[in-house]
Amino acid sequence: MMATYSASRSSVDLAIDPLITCKLCLMECLLPEMYELHDCKCLYCESCVRQYLTVMITEGNVSEITCPDAQCKKQGKIEGPEIKKMVDHTTFERYQRLRYLREVDMDPNRTFCPEAGCETVCHVCSSPTPPPEENVHPSPVQCPTCGLKFCSICKSKWHAAKTCDEVMASGRQEDIGIPFSSAEDAKIKRCPVCHVPIERNDGCAQMMCKRCKHVFCWYCLASLDDDFLLRHYDKGPCKNKLGHSRASVIWHRTQVVGIFAGFGVLLLVASPFLLLAAPCILCCKCKMCKCCEDEEGDGLAT
Repeated sequence: MMATYSASRSSVDLAIDPLITCKLCLMECLLPEMYELHDCKCLYCESCVRQYLTVMITEGNVSEITCPDAQCKKQGKIEGPEIKKMVDHTTFERYQRLRYLREVDMDPNRTFCPEAGCETVCHVCSSPTPPPEENVHPSPVQCPTCGLKFCSICKSKWHAAKTCDEVMASGRQEDIGIPFSSAEDAKIKRCPVCHVPIERNDGCAQMMCKRCKHVFCWYCLASLDDDFLLRHYDKGPCKNKLGHSRASVIWHRTQVVGIFAGFGVLLLVASPFLLLAAPCILCCKCKMCKCCEDEEGDGLAT
């Protein structure tokens, strides 16, 4: 049987058998083929580290990239200089861009212009002593590039006479529309609810925000939270723009209808048994309560 070795062996053991097992691919590699993370000193084969970083950046998980070992006690962080050495130039540029988008999104003094295709970073004027979160008042922000004047909180067009809740409740019909004629014209848009930047590389037009789980159409930003059958793509400007074949859409609708019908049939079949079992359950509860009362009464008598 082939023996496995941990990454923390002595130099004598390494001299006898210089093979180390990578905890990601479970392959035995020579020490020069291994890579040691700077922060936590965990050892993995270099190809696994490169692939791990590439997948994390491709999926947009750039807020904090940590050691891939879930049992790592230190949960070491992999920072930008280390990432730059391990990934290719294109992947690292994507990492920098996504990090920048997140930094701007988390900065209360900066925000992106919500105008489609603009994405200019605008500065938000804030008071020296900001009020509590529930008392924050919206302020107008004007984009220096396109000149759009918008609200600093809800990112809608400036609404001096209305509150943000009133504007959001109205559906922001003034801002919703087909901002681009094709999907290639814009790869980054903002979630209509939480306004986090979202990049679409491939796939259908039905998008889900990772932050707030809001489902919307990529083209017109309309809400699809209640559109289980995807009827939004049957008419209007987004007709036939879902990105799936007609057969796959019909199959999806059949599955949704089948799930609801299955639950209905299950409930219909189980309802007589529930009605028959209800008296027994109630009687058992009554007997248990009576026993408890008798025990409490005996205790008081003694």
